[in-house]
Amino acid sequence: MSFSLTSIVKPFKIAIKIKVFQYSIMSEVILSIQNITKTYPHGVKALKGISFDVKKGEFVVIIGASGSGKSTLLKCLNRLQDLTSGEVFLFDHHKKVHISEIKNKTEIQNLRKKMGMIFQQFNLIPRHSVLSNVLMGKLAYISTWRSIFGLFTEAQRKEGLQYLRLVGIAEKAYTRVDQLSGGQQQRVAIARTLMQNPQVLLSDEPVSSLDPSASTVVMDYLKKVNRELGITIICNLHSLSLMRQYAQRVIALKDGELIYDGDVEKIDSEWFARIYGN
Repeated sequence: MSFSLTSIVKPFKIAIKIKVFQYSIMSEVILSIQNITKTYPHGVKALKGISFDVKKGEFVVIIGASGSGKSTLLKCLNRLQDLTSGEVFLFDHHKKVHISEIKNKTEIQNLRKKMGMIFQQFNLIPRHSVLSNVLMGKLAYISTWRSIFGLFTEAQRKEGLQYLRLVGIAEKAYTRVDQLSGGQQQRVAIARTLMQNPQVLLSDEPVSSLDPSASTVVMDYLKKVNRELGITIICNLHSLSLMRQYAQRVIALKDGELIYDGDVEKIDSEWFARIYGN
């Protein structure tokens, strides 16, 4: 048996390239939030001058009590709600997208392809199959008449099954959604969002209605999406233990103001109680 020097050297070169590539991703800003405010018509100031940048590939957890502005912030980022003032920029493959200035409905739809969102409620169609629900994530990419009749291509169906495998639920592809547990339904919602091919995934308290075991499973798959696909994740959470387990970085809001932005290790139980006003 003989060995060539080439067969030994090549894998080493590839490993180096991957390492450099991963480093460059994590140092690149993908989202910039600059002094944003949101005041509702009845006068409540939900966001008060929030500013921070998010790097490509980060897993950022936002914490804060109910009413602190967490959900409002995420909805403003993908234009489900409009800002009162301030600016938000998405850096889309070196192209700077001024999110807060988008007015056109088509442009907002294109933005939401790049910034997918997962909600507390799963927003699935109960009587449809798991795969049918996942394919709904491709509606923005196909014509109106094809979407009406559910005419998805074989490639799109394979893509849907691929994402179901990624979140560990491919064996339920042809099961009706209303026969699934809450945790399983949230995993279907994640797969549906991945069908949009997002760069950023906004997750608004995705485990608030789940038991601890199901919560951990869903968070494990979100972390897997972040790690294996390189998708940037911004996730609202209430749980101190989940924050410690999954966050690379923590942002804390209180009464619409940003009061902490930094390492997860520095948030102890006392800090957590202070954030939640206890």
